[in-house]
Amino acid sequence: MNKKKRSFAQWYLIFCVALLIIDFIVIPLVSDARIKETTYSEFLTYIEQKKVEEVQIEDSQIYFTIEGNDKTYQTGQMNDPDLVNRLNESGAQFKQVIPKQTNPFLYFLLTFMLPVIVLGFLFSNYMKRMSKRMENDQMSFNQGGFGFGNLSKSNAKVYEGVKTGKTFNDVAGQEEAKENLKEVVDFLKNPKKYEEIGAQLPKGVLLVGPPGTGKTLLAKAVAGEAGVPFFSISGSEFVEMFVGRGAAKVRDLFKQAREKAPCIVFIDEIDTIGKKRDGSGLSGNDEREQTLNQLLAEMDGFDGSKGVVLLAATNRDEILDPALTRPGRFDRRIPVELPDLRGREEILRLHAKKVKCSDDINFNVIARASAGASGAELANIVNESALLAIRDDRKKVLQKDMEEAIEIVIAGEQKKGAVISTHERLIVAYHEIGHALVAAKCKHTAPVHKITIIPRTKGALGYTMQVEENQQNLLSKEEIYQKIMVYTAGRCAEELVFHSITSGASNDIEQATKLARMAITRLGMSDQFGMVALETMHNQYLGQDTTLACSNETATQIDKEVVQLIRKAHDEAYAILEENKMKLHELAKYLYEKETITGDEFMYILNKPVEIGGPKE
Repeated sequence: MNKKKRSFAQWYLIFCVALLIIDFIVIPLVSDARIKETTYSEFLTYIEQKKVEEVQIEDSQIYFTIEGNDKTYQTGQMNDPDLVNRLNESGAQFKQVIPKQTNPFLYFLLTFMLPVIVLGFLFSNYMKRMSKRMENDQMSFNQGGFGFGNLSKSNAKVYEGVKTGKTFNDVAGQEEAKENLKEVVDFLKNPKKYEEIGAQLPKGVLLVGPPGTGKTLLAKAVAGEAGVPFFSISGSEFVEMFVGRGAAKVRDLFKQAREKAPCIVFIDEIDTIGKKRDGSGLSGNDEREQTLNQLLAEMDGFDGSKGVVLLAATNRDEILDPALTRPGRFDRRIPVELPDLRGREEILRLHAKKVKCSDDINFNVIARASAGASGAELANIVNESALLAIRDDRKKVLQKDMEEAIEIVIAGEQKKGAVISTHERLIVAYHEIGHALVAAKCKHTAPVHKITIIPRTKGALGYTMQVEENQQNLLSKEEIYQKIMVYTAGRCAEELVFHSITSGASNDIEQATKLARMAITRLGMSDQFGMVALETMHNQYLGQDTTLACSNETATQIDKEVVQLIRKAHDEAYAILEENKMKLHELAKYLYEKETITGDEFMYILNKPVEIGGPKE
């Protein structure tokens, strides 16, 4: 790392401050440590007691030493004509220092020549550095860098392929992506095989997917498998305050890549510089667009047969410029999606190798319970389970640790110290049993896995976990409708038992509304609108924002249909709970007492004969 060089003015200021510190602080401190100030009367007392050994008189000060003490004492000189007689009688040795005239030549050297010599030395070094910097700036200017030193140099981190520390063995749950990238590895290892038949490797490969799915990991694994240099840089590192700076960095990056071919260039978050050009800058020529234009030119200019492969990652591919994603630049688009059931199980097993796990852990159960989790979240689940094992002072991770880790990632840590009144705990128990009971009575919902009324740090006072038995890729109209029924069932239980409603259903309402609107506007499941897309989705991998694509009158009709659909689901869920009211009481009582019950316990109580009576407030 280069240390920041100081300017000439800074060195001059440091030199002056150092002189002042020495003159006004260091020298007085050293002197005060050796000399002790005393009064003139005490000095006369020492003389009368004949304890004074040596006296030295300088101007208006008297310095003396006494027997048995190495310290020098100081006092002010008084108008005392008998002082010499007293000193003679005491037997002390005394003298008066005669002021010496400073040598004018030495004074001149110390006060004028020495500072000039020191400052001249510092100025000479400063000018040498400036001269070297100007040479570098001239070289940068000749290369298109406009004379700002290293600002035109790319900040790419360079790894030798094997030094990335990653191979395809370190990637799980992305088999399709690995198969696509193995062709790139094979080309880098055996380019002649492709040249003989006349095939050309794609110049650019775009990795697209949600955050945490392993796009960067895949790029490093390609370099590790091929054993070639790996240039890694983020798209934001190209963006500079000065126009033209990012373009110069692009030129420098590709220049380095050509020199080290065959190699891999990886640009993370390429959407930072690859957004569609819209002419919003000054004549459409702002810094980001210049950087993009230079990237397009470089991708056209380099020969893929030389072994330079450009990999890029993004989770916003819909905003990329069409000129960047056309054939001949980024020829191949590889989706890196959220892992399926089998992929999640493989990822869990891969990360579990790094921790000590019990042999009886069922990773399939953990994978089913973590539906929708990314690779990064699954790695976090394994790590959280190891931390839970340490808290319990165990040497191995157990099945219960993995299951609790999923809940920590989804809902947060348990709030064991939370103070919740008896009445509120009873409401939460009925609310969660309402969800579970309706889910159990519907044919197209996932089985109940766990029910709890223990509060969590992410705001949940309780929750009902449902786990699909198999990987689900499609949702039928009946499944969506019954999911909405399950969402409304918690509020239905509150209405049925307490004849009142609470704020505990806020998240249920949000999820039910989102699902109902999606079915009507995007999935074509409305009897009134049919197969018409009334809503468009943006940022598929980042939030899935939506925008209505219809008139205000149609939007009003959509709102009415959403309300009708949710009200219908609510009424059906309420009817199910009313029909099974005794089971609702029995299950709520059991959950209230146990706080957490499993899906098997829930189904056992649901299917056994009804017990008379229920919990009392």
